Amino acid sequence: MYRRIHAALAQNPPIDNFDVFKEGKAQNFFESQEAIIALCTYFQELLKNIKDLDEKQLQEELFKLLQVSLWGNKCDLSFSAGEDSSQKSSPLQSLENMVPYILVNDMEKVWSLLVNAKKNGTERSNVRVDIILDNAGFELVSDLVLADFLLLSKLADEVYFHGKSIPWYVSDTTKHDFNWTIRQLGSANHMWMSRCGVNWEGNLKKGVWVFLDHMFWTLPHDFSNMSEVAPDLYAELQKSNLLLFKGDLNYRKLTGDRKWEYTVPFHQALNKFHPAPLCSLRTLKCDTQVGLKPGQGEQIQASEPEWMVSGKYGVIQFDAGL
Repeated sequence: MYRRIHAALAQNPPIDNFDVFKEGKAQNFFESQEAIIALCTYFQELLKNIKDLDEKQLQEELFKLLQVSLWGNKCDLSFSAGEDSSQKSSPLQSLENMVPYILVNDMEKVWSLLVNAKKNGTERSNVRVDIILDNAGFELVSDLVLADFLLLSKLADEVYFHGKSIPWYVSDTTKHDFNWTIRQLGSANHMWMSRCGVNWEGNLKKGVWVFLDHMFWTLPHDFSNMSEVAPDLYAELQKSNLLLFKGDLNYRKLTGDRKWEYTVPFHQALNKFHPAPLCSLRTLKCDTQVGLKPGQGEQIQASEPEWMVSGKYGVIQFDAGL
């Protein structure tokens, strides 16, 4: 459907680059202002003391921002059928209460990988993190905050963002959405929002942030087919130390969109897709889930039949690769 919409517009200049979902994405951003202000304020306050944080404190802050990025994935216009899906309140206030709803929590493994990559690297080798983006709006802002934290904490030296080359699944992030969001923040009346936007423009100019798009992300293939269908993209991902896949559709494509037994290992479900160590940050919106403990899925199913499609539960699910 989304390809047909794009094809119809492409044949009709001067609207061939028009994004029919642009207004909805902008509305989501503006209706999430309170949460965006709270997150930007928290982040800028954190940066004042970031050089004084010990390893344990850095780990705690990374875990907080991973969780904000995870729950930011609830803000999905395709999931809400265009209804309001903005983030109204500060997500930082409710993180502790949300921990029981993270069914697989591999944050420790993400931390260990980043710390070891930094320790084992040479002076010439940069630690690179790639974020395969999902939704524009509040979720994108939460991803940008996480990316900047990775740089400023020196857990990473560069972050590559992967977005969609055409408007996709209503609220998915395109290059225009990415640049528009940073410009909006930079020109905001709020001091900390503006500071974030200006700094992030600087990250792009310095080349420590890079935005890439590729048609493969909007093709119907599972990611296990990437090395054959898009070997250039697969080779690009192989340059990374850590791939962060955001959202439900990416999870479905990682696992082949099959109705697996809940206990099937994540590594197995990836079906030999291992360009680099990867982690999925995803709130559940479809009936595909792997890597659970025996009985975990059945126990939730007994009391909450809609648990796999409600967006109430999430995973931070890691695979070390080969």
